[in-house]
Amino acid sequence: MRRYLNWKTGLIAAALAVVSVILFKFNQMAKEMAAAEKGKVETLITGFKSIMLSNPASSDADVTFASKVVANNKSIPLILTDENGHIIDHINLDTARVAHDTDYLSGQLQEFKRQHPPLVINYQYGKNYVYYGDSRLLTQLRYYPVFLVAIVFLFLLIVFVAYYSAQRSIQNQVWVGMAKETAHQMGTPLSSIVGWMELLKENEANKESIEEMEKDVNRLQLVADRFSKIGAVPQLDEENLITHLENMVAYMSRRAPQKVAISFDYEADSDEVCLLLNGPLFDWVIENLMRNALDAMEGRGSIHIHLKNEPRIVTIDLTDSGKGIARKNYKKVFMPGFSTKKRGWGLGLSLAKRIIEKYHNGSIFVRHSAPGKGTTFRIILRR
Repeated sequence: MRRYLNWKTGLIAAALAVVSVILFKFNQMAKEMAAAEKGKVETLITGFKSIMLSNPASSDADVTFASKVVANNKSIPLILTDENGHIIDHINLDTARVAHDTDYLSGQLQEFKRQHPPLVINYQYGKNYVYYGDSRLLTQLRYYPVFLVAIVFLFLLIVFVAYYSAQRSIQNQVWVGMAKETAHQMGTPLSSIVGWMELLKENEANKESIEEMEKDVNRLQLVADRFSKIGAVPQLDEENLITHLENMVAYMSRRAPQKVAISFDYEADSDEVCLLLNGPLFDWVIENLMRNALDAMEGRGSIHIHLKNEPRIVTIDLTDSGKGIARKNYKKVFMPGFSTKKRGWGLGLSLAKRIIEKYHNGSIFVRHSAPGKGTTFRIILRR
């Protein structure tokens, strides 16, 4: 029970209680006011009957309904009809619409019939029917609770949005702190490894091995540098996007299984597509997408990167022949902690989205994917 009895459920319960009280009170007031208006109409009709009985000559057709009730009724709309349903007179309706809209009166009559049963006036020569609608005040009173309920739910929505925004901010701070701490922790062993490598260089027999080790150590230093930049505003420099993609394809091709083909092509007027980039962070995004693709293919398949250079934007499509992503997970894959793999923390694509959108003012999304048919991620960078 404690799991569900928290401040959120308490807030919802309090809001529902307030809404219930508001609805009850206003419904009660509306009923009382409706009864009062009905009594007022009945009083008007009784008075009208008395006038008619006291002056038989006034039963002539020239005697209009409005002339007898207008002095006493300024708010309740009324329509008087004969036994056959023909409209004889009306009061407290929109006179401008009555004059210009031939269907207005009949529409109001049908509306009044839905709202209240008619009141009957019996004369010596027949019957008339009085149909009446709600006054403007009563109509406002009926809709006022809806307005108040909307305000209550709007307030709740603002509270929840603020709460989840705060939670999201705390999450981001946790990931940023973890990234920086990782970079810090990697610094010490990397420094030691560089020192040991210098000692190993004294033996010429180790030259080839040391060169490969240096490449991996440089890569680790680059990774540490990437982690240290998370949470800080990175510096963007004018760099050739094609060169970065070619380097990443070459780097990943040497480390991918032999049965995985990695290719890259581009649509551009030249071999230079220059944009403002933070090279290490952008390379991290491409590497992360390619590593995810390799995991999804399980040692066999293809990865293709296609770049299209346009006047205002540059589009990069990274397509793999892996397991694919279900449509319902298109947006979830970028959420921190979400992962379709058995291992992993689900941070790679979340950080990739942050790097592209927050630092490079671009966008990244799943362009299309289907289980068993591979996935295409699209990156859009704006000039």
